[in-house]
Amino acid sequence: MSVPTSLDVEQARPRLRELTVVDVRTPGEFASGHLPNALNVPLDRLVRSLPELRPAADRSPLLIVCASGARSDSAVRTLSSHGIPASSLAGGTEAWAAGGHALEYPGGGARPRAVWAMERQVRLAAGSLVLLGLLLGLLLHPAFSLLSAAIGGGLVFSALTGTCGMAVVLGRLAFNRRGAGVGP
Repeated sequence: MSVPTSLDVEQARPRLRELTVVDVRTPGEFASGHLPNALNVPLDRLVRSLPELRPAADRSPLLIVCASGARSDSAVRTLSSHGIPASSLAGGTEAWAAGGHALEYPGGGARPRAVWAMERQVRLAAGSLVLLGLLLGLLLHPAFSLLSAAIGGGLVFSALTGTCGMAVVLGRLAFNRRGAGVGP
């Protein structure tokens, strides 16, 4: 069976009951609102979850979701490389909510305090470290400027490889693990 690599919100919504929705955001992001009946399998745990995802994909098509579509595109490529067909939700939960569709929250409760999207967390951390390196380089010792260079090099590496070590580290912080334990 051929599975499209991407579905937009209007293509996915009427098929939602026949899809297995897998949200690859951190548990903290997942807790701040997700598509109905979504399972949470953070991107950094995706490969470890292949034994559970393979039978799920055999039962119904997988729809992979993140905040904006970037991480879900990466997850679809990873799953495809392991022989598991899946589709990414174009625009992610942001597009879903912008389309006026409801999000669910763990425990069915009210909307919890939102956790910043991982991309935003990475931009804040990288920008702060670059500024810190420049400031310390000007005020204390020029060698501190190497911190800024290291962050710049890490960002270039991240862009070239499609991976992000800083996102992996930030994903392990307590506020990004809130609500962990959902999904396979």
